[in-house]
Amino acid sequence: MTSVQSLTRLPCGNRVLDLAQTHVMGILNVTPDSFSDGGRYSQLDAALRHAEAMVVAGATLIDVGGESTRPGARAVSPLEELERVAPVVELINRELDVVISVDTSTPAVMRETARLGAGLINDVRSLRRDGALDAAAATGLPVCLMHMLGEPGDMQDDPQYQDVTREVGEFLAERMVQCAAAGIPPERIILDPGFGFAKTLQHNLSLFKHMEALHALGRPLLVGVSRKSMIGHALNRPVGERLHGGLALAALASVKGARILRVHDVAETVDVVRMLAAVESAE
Repeated sequence: MTSVQSLTRLPCGNRVLDLAQTHVMGILNVTPDSFSDGGRYSQLDAALRHAEAMVVAGATLIDVGGESTRPGARAVSPLEELERVAPVVELINRELDVVISVDTSTPAVMRETARLGAGLINDVRSLRRDGALDAAAATGLPVCLMHMLGEPGDMQDDPQYQDVTREVGEFLAERMVQCAAAGIPPERIILDPGFGFAKTLQHNLSLFKHMEALHALGRPLLVGVSRKSMIGHALNRPVGERLHGGLALAALASVKGARILRVHDVAETVDVVRMLAAVESAE
């Protein structure tokens, strides 16, 4: 007989996540050009200190990214991305007890960081680069599939949907089929609606409002809206003033059933998650 615990356990390399509860994933960009914190953590010691601070604040995952996916971001070669990411993954795995997620679409980066201790592949391109499906399958790691149309350089040019929630769901369902064919079973998949990727403000708001519909796909949801332009446009706030809007969305995402919240502001988001859990556990 299958236990409830086995249904919520997600093996992530040498660590396990219990997805019966909501987890906070801290963002660690080791890039010079990310939209919010580009260049701040590109040195190895700075990256480790920031990762450690996020773990102390309550993050159970650290998402390491070496290629900016902001609108208009320049392309990065596989070698350059690997040189940015691999030393950070290796160091964090040695020094900290945390699940390491690697934010990558590059097959070589998937394979090498899995060898160095990564526990999750987080791909904004949903394993659509040549060789990515096979590389992800070979690692044996869980993967996060995200919805995006086009590429970061052109995704915001003129996104069009008849029904954004339905079309996002159809896209993710199709990618799950492709994953299964490549040897990645559903129990190794997490889904990300892709807020801010090939979507206008109204698309983002509608998708967030109807997010529960994506539970029909049967997989845990990851939500990443931290400091994004949907907050800026809705509240008329620059990047540095989007914390409160982001916390509101984090709370709403958690209530709507998201199991991983990908954020810059870990301590504040952990407070939100713990407060909601305290209320839910009351008699």
